[in-house]
Amino acid sequence: MPTYALESFDLDFFDTAPVTHKFSVNLPVSPERAWAELTRQNTLDWCRLIKAINFTSPAPYGVGTTRSAQLAPGYARLSERFFCWDEDPQAQRYRNAFYVEQANVPGLRRFGELSEIEPAERGCRFTWSFAIELGGPLARTSKFALPVSAKAFGTLETDTVKYFANLR
Repeated sequence: MPTYALESFDLDFFDTAPVTHKFSVNLPVSPERAWAELTRQNTLDWCRLIKAINFTSPAPYGVGTTRSAQLAPGYARLSERFFCWDEDPQAQRYRNAFYVEQANVPGLRRFGELSEIEPAERGCRFTWSFAIELGGPLARTSKFALPVSAKAFGTLETDTVKYFANLR
């Protein structure tokens, strides 16, 4: 399958992208445990929309780390590069963000995710942000992508809450 190069961006894009989605949930685990789950090999294996995620850079991970993602049912493949990676164990605050460098599906100009974890009264607060800009002829359809993407992102939220509720 052919691959398509996507454009890089910075953290501001999570606020300015044509299509954004963000959710925050309390998780019943420590910030360190949540961070460990989100930064392990084959993370997000609890999400129905994700078939596989693998770090392609050696640990320790940080800015410049790369990862491959395969979305369910397995046709869409993404190559990701982290441009933000902040770990503050003393404050129990963690954050990372990536943009997709290449995808085997046409129509994307920019796509990425931002994950943030901070302490909460019980457990931690996890905020997951998504930013999308369609390209080419699809760019004019961005406003129609909102309802479709909201349903997909809702599945990610539901699956994440369920997984962490059962994690011991």
